[in-house]
Amino acid sequence: MRSAARRRDRGIPVLVLGTGITALGVQRALARAGIPCFMVDRGDPLLLRSRRYRALPGSDEPGGPAGLDAWLRRLPLDRAVLLPCSDAWSAAVAERAVELRQRFPASVPEPASLERLIDKSLFAETLKELEIPRPRMWRLDDAGALDLVPDEALASAFLKPTDSGRFQAAFGAKAFEVESRAGARARLGQARAEGLEMILQEYVPGPPSAHRFVDGFRDREGRIRARFARQRLRMYPPRFGNSTFMRSIPLDEVTDAVAALDRLLEVVDHRGPFSAEFKRDRRDGVDRLLEVNGRPWWYVGFAARCGVDVARMAWLDAQDRDLPSVGSYAIGRTCVFPYYDYFACREARRRAELSLGAWVGSWLRASQPVFDWSDPWPAAAGAADVIAARVRGSAQGRPESGSGERLAAAGDR
Repeated sequence: MRSAARRRDRGIPVLVLGTGITALGVQRALARAGIPCFMVDRGDPLLLRSRRYRALPGSDEPGGPAGLDAWLRRLPLDRAVLLPCSDAWSAAVAERAVELRQRFPASVPEPASLERLIDKSLFAETLKELEIPRPRMWRLDDAGALDLVPDEALASAFLKPTDSGRFQAAFGAKAFEVESRAGARARLGQARAEGLEMILQEYVPGPPSAHRFVDGFRDREGRIRARFARQRLRMYPPRFGNSTFMRSIPLDEVTDAVAALDRLLEVVDHRGPFSAEFKRDRRDGVDRLLEVNGRPWWYVGFAARCGVDVARMAWLDAQDRDLPSVGSYAIGRTCVFPYYDYFACREARRRAELSLGAWVGSWLRASQPVFDWSDPWPAAAGAADVIAARVRGSAQGRPESGSGERLAAAGDR
């Protein structure tokens, strides 16, 4: 019976839409679960170097999210599950034509639900309506909106895009620092020149360890099937960067955050994987919700290794099949992204906040999002790229981007 079920499981493939370490983590999790998958992108060196990489035979590429429907109609597959790994791909999958949904099912929310998470302005309005603890935010709909922000608020705020994916592609950053009202106005003009809308958001004070994440999965019937909590321990860049070192923590350390997130996901009627970032405000001890990704995230592979495999859950839920609830996971495990954590550790060493022994020990005990003993070539080739880029940059008297920067452009914390 069990072998027959496994054969049936393996007959329905997944099409992974996306690039970078999120797609790599999804690919590896599906492979460990024995689920066949094909990587849609054929240009990402990180994915191509994986021993688990499989391109879909007899097909071209969709040419980006806008070409998804036309590409799906050309595919030689009878049926496959779609698993998007970025906001743009998630939106394209959510908006796919009705006649394609049975042939290419997916565990994603409806477009309007997804937009309330992706569009940071709508997200802020939703949090306000639900009275969920959050940073203060100001919409900057017109040129005069910035003038209405008090000086004391402006001094502790930053400019944040409503569309983080497009902003990252345009500026290679997550946000703009605000140094003065004139500087903020200039930055706002830069963003608008790229067709981007911005909001002003209060910076919640506190160290990297004040950030907690609640990841998990909500199924088609609105049931939370899994939760996974982790704490950021180091990050880079220091204020608006991504997690570089983290550990899994018990859910009872984030009970208020879990309750707030459950309420939000119910109101927006989310379906599928999710990852929410909170920051514990040192002024009052309240966990304030910063953002929610309604899809797999950078460290989806870390969650799977700890016992919360949302990629497999998405595959089951898309097919309207039963999926188990996850009641527990490994606590106290750590994960490090060495390329970025090197810079975070170097800064901590300069401030005398980290010993060399603690630095080395934290790396030795942690898993990694790119390096994997069973699939070492993405990390090995990535390291070679970084070294080559640094050598070229030194020879030319300037820094040069390598795999690390390309990963940052494709991922999220």
